[in-house]
Amino acid sequence: MQPQPRPENRPIIRLLQALDVGFARIYPRLYVRSPQQLPRSGAAIFVCNHISGVDPLLIQSVCPRMISWMVAKEYTEVRGLGWIFKQIGAIPVERSGRDLASTRAAMRALANGAVLGVFPEGRIETSRELLPFQTGVALMAIKMRVPVYPAYLDGSQRGREIVEAVLRPCVSSIAFGREVRFERNSTAKEALEAATQKIANAIGDLRDKYGRIDLR
Repeated sequence: MQPQPRPENRPIIRLLQALDVGFARIYPRLYVRSPQQLPRSGAAIFVCNHISGVDPLLIQSVCPRMISWMVAKEYTEVRGLGWIFKQIGAIPVERSGRDLASTRAAMRALANGAVLGVFPEGRIETSRELLPFQTGVALMAIKMRVPVYPAYLDGSQRGREIVEAVLRPCVSSIAFGREVRFERNSTAKEALEAATQKIANAIGDLRDKYGRIDLR
């Protein structure tokens, strides 16, 4: 059987990435405070705090690997955006409650060697305080035996939904961290909560280390 080409080598993905880089480097003025750490191949989960509707665009613009994002289902139903999300293998998530179908789809993506992008807070922050993290990332990482890589994003687009964030220029910064290490011997509630706290701490440490930038 012939090996499948990496998704980021598909012509349409290369075009979308080029457009994204042009958008994220010129219009929002994105500064990278520490380089991305994602592996060159193989499955991984990428986690970041969530401050606006354009977060996936900003993050993808500085990551060579294509990230398959778990995104709110309503975003995938927006005309134009839905086609883009389909091309990148985005996974729609119902905000109303626990969505087992999206979790299964995410685990299939990991089994196929994808980088899965997750905002574990589940909604957009309005301040620099992190919201409580959901335990789904820890559960998938343990079950699928894949590494977890953190990042912290800050910017003047904080609190904006996708349309407003795209239309209004902003200044942003991102800091990437090394793999988060945690125990992987159990998926009991206490073990998932402990692993989730380590993931949250890793993002909090990036926030504290790199601090604010001039967002004017």
